[in-house]
Amino acid sequence: MALAGSIPLDANVEMVHRDGSGNVKPIFQENRLCTALMKAGYLSPLWINTRAAAFIWPFLGYWATAKDGRNLITTTGKAGAASRLNGAGAEAAFTSIGIGEGTTAANVADTALETGVDANGDADSGVHALATASVTASRVTTTVTNDTAQLLGTVTFTGTVAVTESGVFNADTNGTMIARQVFSAINVVATDTLQLTWKIKAA
Repeated sequence: MALAGSIPLDANVEMVHRDGSGNVKPIFQENRLCTALMKAGYLSPLWINTRAAAFIWPFLGYWATAKDGRNLITTTGKAGAASRLNGAGAEAAFTSIGIGEGTTAANVADTALETGVDANGDADSGVHALATASVTASRVTTTVTNDTAQLLGTVTFTGTVAVTESGVFNADTNGTMIARQVFSAINVVATDTLQLTWKIKAA
C-alpha cells in the first residue's frame, strides 16, 4: 500500500501569568509578524517585551491577559502518537509539561527543550516543571466531540525566570517530546504562577 490515511496533529497553547495574590499580570501577545521574525532569528524572545523595545510594540503585538500560540509537532512526537494509537510501540501518555529559557526556534527535529528550567530557574536536568501528577489531562471538543487532547497545569515559581519555551513530554524526566513552542519572554518572579493549557487536536 503506497498511501496511508493521515490524522494531522494541530497543537496550541494558552498561558496566563499571575502574581502571588492571583492577580493576572499583563503578558505580551506577539502577532504573526513578530512570530515570523523570531523564527527567522531576527528578533530575540528575550528582547521583545523589554522597555528598550517599547517603541516597536505596536508593530509586533499587544499586551493582553493571556498569551495564545501555535505549536510545532515534532518528528519523534508523531512517532509517539502512532505508537499510542495502536499500541505497537511502548510510548507512554503525553502528560508532562516542561518550561525553559531557550530562544532557538522550534524545529521538527527537536527532541528536548533547549534550556529546560525548574520553578526556581535552575537547570531542570530533564525533570519537567509540571509532572504528570500536577497536570489535568482531559478530552475537549474543538470541531467534533472529544477531538482534542487537553493538558492543564500551573507552575508556582520560587525564583526569577524568563520563560521562553515550553514542551509536552510522555515522562516526567526526559521522555519523548511531542510538541514545542518558543515565544516572547514571560518574566516571572518568586510567588508568581504560570498557567499553561496545551491542546493537541486531531486536525
